[in-house]
Amino acid sequence: MKNDLRTIGLRLFRESVPDIIVADVMMPKLDGFEMVRLIRLTSPSVPVLFLSARTALDDVVKGFELGAGDYLRKPFQILELVVRIKALLKRRFQGAAEDTNLSIGDCTLDFASQRLEIGGVTIELSHTDAVIVDELFRHPNEVVEAKTLMYRIWQNDDYNNLNRLHGFIYKLRKYLSKSTSLELLNVRGVGYKLATSKPV
Repeated sequence: MKNDLRTIGLRLFRESVPDIIVADVMMPKLDGFEMVRLIRLTSPSVPVLFLSARTALDDVVKGFELGAGDYLRKPFQILELVVRIKALLKRRFQGAAEDTNLSIGDCTLDFASQRLEIGGVTIELSHTDAVIVDELFRHPNEVVEAKTLMYRIWQNDDYNNLNRLHGFIYKLRKYLSKSTSLELLNVRGVGYKLATSKPV
């Protein structure tokens, strides 16, 4: 039955080509993380929003590592869900309309295609990943406040979003650890700094 549901779900995804995926993490017969992992094999750029009652940071990080653009904890208000969906779609289509390639050291961000190249290796980013990297790349060696990133991503600096932001930063720091010229640093209580070891 699990395989049947997986096959049907993936077939429907391919046939409908949705603008966004809203997936519950804890679904009967099929884990939301596994479903999105399979979708990502062929569709790396479609925005994903996970819904879950799980609040542990490990679960949030896992969702973001699979390329989720957002992670909404239950219970939630329908209006909040609608706002988050609109924000993801807005970022997707705005990004596609802009030429926003940015390069620093051995790293290049292609915002429109949501790809980060590090030393010749290409990494597929989620929409939120790309927004964060874009903001950091535009302010190298400067402190970018956490609230600035939250406003750009979610249009507010609600404290509840801080843990979600930490999840994205954790993943991006792992990516950038492969760079020979960039390092993503925490500025305690303030935000983050993209430090360069070479002149920009």
